[in-house]
Parts: sequence; C-alpha cells; structure tokens
Amino acid sequence: MLSIRKNASVCDDCGLCSFGQNNGETIDRITREVVRQIRGGNGAEIPISVGVSARHAHVDDETLEILFGAGHTLTPYRELYQPGAFAAEEVISVVGPRLRAIERVRILGPSRDYNQVELARTDAIYIGVDPPVRDSGDLRDAPPVTFIGPRGSVTVHAAIRASRHIHLRPSDVVDYGFQGREAVRVRVGGEKGVIYDNVRLKIDESYLPELHLDTDDANAADLVCGDTVFMIK
Repeated sequence: MLSIRKNASVCDDCGLCSFGQNNGETIDRITREVVRQIRGGNGAEIPISVGVSARHAHVDDETLEILFGAGHTLTPYRELYQPGAFAAEEVISVVGPRLRAIERVRILGPSRDYNQVELARTDAIYIGVDPPVRDSGDLRDAPPVTFIGPRGSVTVHAAIRASRHIHLRPSDVVDYGFQGREAVRVRVGGEKGVIYDNVRLKIDESYLPELHLDTDDANAADLVCGDTVFMIK
C-alpha cells in the first residue's frame, strides 16, 4: 500500500518565521539593510541573509501537461525572494522505489527545460533514493522518481540534493573580493553554530544576495528564512 507523507512544501507551512506574511515594503527594507551591512563590512566576515528551500520541483512544459492536462500553465501562488521566481499553485506527489510518496511537493516557476525535484537527505531516505549533490539543472546520475499530478504521472531521472549556494550579482563578487572563486565558507553563530564548507557561488545580474540551504542544513543550525550568517573571506 502506498505510504503518503503529507507535509506540504510551501514556505509558509513551516510556521517558524513570518516570511509568508511580509509585505513588499518590509522585504525591501530588509534587503536594503542586509546589502548595507554587506557593503559596509571591512572585516574577514561578510553578513548575508538566509533562504531555506523546502523540497520542491521544477518541470518542463511537456511534463506539466502530462500531470495537469493539455495546455496547462503554472499559476503563481506567491512571489519568491529572487526576482522572477514564484511558488506555483500546482503541487504534485513524488514517489520513490520504496513505494512511499511525499505529497504536496510544490512546483516552482517559471517552467524549465528539465524536470527536477530537490530533496533534503531525510526526504530521500524516506522514499528510498540516494540523490547526488548537484547544482540546479545538473541531473547527472539523478535517480528516477515518479511525479503524480491530478491528470497523469511520469517517471523521470530527476532527484537531487541541492548544493549549498549563494546568489550574488557580479558587482557583489567584486565588492566582496570573491573574483575567481567558485565557493566560500559560511559561519553560523548561536548555540547550534556550524561552519558550512563548499558553498557555491551562483552569479547573475538578476540575483539578490542570499544563501540557500535545504531544510536539513538549516534545521541542524536552527536557521530560518531571514536569519543572518557570515561568509568567510
């Protein structure tokens, strides 16, 4: 019998912070303050805001139609911190070889040219897969899982664990002195403080500075969205 894990993957459902209730003005204010601190830092550590990524999926247009019907397009549910990205209304179930399903895995838009589900290690163990740690879109050696939607299902080699990464603009890379570097270390303070190694730099003019962690990494250090940690120069 198929075992269902019912935890929803939308950010608001974790209940650990008020991110889902912030209005645009509040988010803009926080962004300006974080950027001000970063640009003003002259020491060996540079503060940056945290974004915690719950399990989620990306799909291409063909798969979207299989799961939700011909001609279906993603319906925005909530804008995400990074410009142009949004959590969609559409959710799917993801089934692994243990015939267990994680239900209500939210699709993030816009649609992509690949199919992918980003899982934490505990999610992967639950459904019986061993995904590689990869950047988004790099599906080398990704194990197969089955996506189930209201209109159909599809089995795809799509499961990964996302690399820890930091979104930066080219100007940020220059300001922080990170030219020529592919990864940095990040220090987390507090009672559950840790140092993350191999945090990859993802650089694009459209990005806002933010560290992205999966829920396992974040929970281990008692981090929630909007917390501040420190990149080590």
